[in-house]
Amino acid sequence: MTNKIEQLVIATVAFFWAFLMWFSTAAFSPSIAAFYSLSTEQLALLASSAIWLAPPGRVLAGWAADRLGAHNVFAIILTYSGAVSILSGMPSLVGSFEVLFVERMIVASAGISFVVGIQHVAQWFEDHEMGTAEGLYAGTGNVGAGVGALLLPRIYGTNFSDAFVHLGIVALLIAFVYKWRGEPAKNRAKAQAAKDNSGFKDTMFVWTRWSAIALMLAYAMSFGLEIAMNAWLPGYYAEGFGSAIANLGFDSTEAIQTAAGTFAAVQSFNASLFRPFSGYMSDLWQRKGWTPYPVISDQQEYSPRVHWLMTALILITMTMIGLTLIGLAGILPASVVILAVFGITVSFGTGGVFAIVPVIFKDRPGTASGFIGGISTAGGIVYPIVYGYLPNIHTGYAVVAVVFFLPFIAFFVWAMRYDDDPREHGIGSESRWLGTTEPTPGGDD
Repeated sequence: MTNKIEQLVIATVAFFWAFLMWFSTAAFSPSIAAFYSLSTEQLALLASSAIWLAPPGRVLAGWAADRLGAHNVFAIILTYSGAVSILSGMPSLVGSFEVLFVERMIVASAGISFVVGIQHVAQWFEDHEMGTAEGLYAGTGNVGAGVGALLLPRIYGTNFSDAFVHLGIVALLIAFVYKWRGEPAKNRAKAQAAKDNSGFKDTMFVWTRWSAIALMLAYAMSFGLEIAMNAWLPGYYAEGFGSAIANLGFDSTEAIQTAAGTFAAVQSFNASLFRPFSGYMSDLWQRKGWTPYPVISDQQEYSPRVHWLMTALILITMTMIGLTLIGLAGILPASVVILAVFGITVSFGTGGVFAIVPVIFKDRPGTASGFIGGISTAGGIVYPIVYGYLPNIHTGYAVVAVVFFLPFIAFFVWAMRYDDDPREHGIGSESRWLGTTEPTPGGDD
């Protein structure tokens, strides 16, 4: 007999390992570059492999979780990514950089499993505890990136081959456990409802809801931003604060890179570690009924969660502007402090979004999670490009906040202003997409 705590633990452990594999390439970039004699351009291309499959992969994985069951889909993802990780750790079989790139891109697609676990956890926990449960799952899993960056090079040194092989073997073992002990839902009727509502028209219904698009933009402001900063921050501190870091005694290139990477890790760890707290805060706002923003509806049963997310979006925007102001002032210690606060505000956004998604889209949690959690990761590609093309390296944060985030927040407010069910509003009506105006089975009403 399974229980919800066991299912949460299985999903969390699996996602932690998937996240560890997702960014494991970055942990060995110098040794990979030396082994394959990579140019700077090739190394940058290899680093980008972590993001390429995330947007379409998460969309597909979320739909598949509804259709096939999260326990099956998660096991499939861990199996193929683990097997390819093992292959990528065998240089004699890899042969060239081009083959390595493709293999590491496939391994990095382990990160698409996020939306599968979201769907799985949502099927086991009640609405009033959704924020905390999803926050524990996602926050603990996200720590995998920071753990990999800190521990993998210390355990394996420059021996990336053994690391990739061992990561793959453990992934296969976790896949077996997930398939063996995982159950699709506490209530089998909920699992069946998700399967029944996973057709093309159901998918298009979700994708065209203003509320789903608003939550996708909110996740682009939080998780899309988080993974963008993971890639950007080490170079930012090395370039933007190189003299200040050198004055601290880190005068060689290697030492400056080490210090810059340490400062950058502040964001990653805070964005991960505080995500369960964000889920708890969403639950707390829900219990207390806090709805402070008059521009957003307070008539939905989950409205307090929407208001908490609005708070997070405002704080993210403010700290982005703060990073630019402190950067222009050239104050390294203050920049690291603001970065720490920034990581916390990002966690408020990521945790806040997925405390809402399974509640609004009860019968289509995987499809909705795939769309919202998938398309939003494109921010990980777009934001660094904006940062890098501006003449002053410090101004990118404020530019992104003003050009992207303020319009995103405006759309969020517009989409969440309705006092009636926000799922009624979008491109086309429910009756157009689903052929009915009646509530769909299983609670999506």
